[in-house]
Amino acid sequence: MKAYPYRRARLPQPAPIHPLRESKVAVVTTAGLHMPDQPPFDSSIKGGDCSYRWIPDDVAVQELLSAHRSKSFDQEGIARDRNLCFPLDRFREMVSEGIIGSLNRRHLSFMGSITAPGRLQTKTAPEAAQELKQDGVNMAFLVPI
Repeated sequence: MKAYPYRRARLPQPAPIHPLRESKVAVVTTAGLHMPDQPPFDSSIKGGDCSYRWIPDDVAVQELLSAHRSKSFDQEGIARDRNLCFPLDRFREMVSEGIIGSLNRRHLSFMGSITAPGRLQTKTAPEAAQELKQDGVNMAFLVPI
């Protein structure tokens, strides 16, 4: 880990907190998940694949495929239950219980273990965030893997 090229993020003022019961939520994972009909993340890209995949809200979570490139963690639990890395079923339960207002029509999956995050920080993450904003999302739940 000492050789890992960490970067310092300069974040703007945090967004105001929106009441959960009135929030429109999107789930964002870095587990490299994708739909069966989507191309997997490209593990051959040096520094990591900075693209993202939209995951529709009505997906059967267990049908998602994983293309995560890191071999440094045990993926057995995630293989058995995708909710460990993409807890959409738990969020559906929170909507039905009135804990959160609603879920967005789509959610995001990025690849984790990106060792050269420049393009992710300057292009793809802001692009995805802007699309979520256009969807009316006011809260994102990040599941870093």
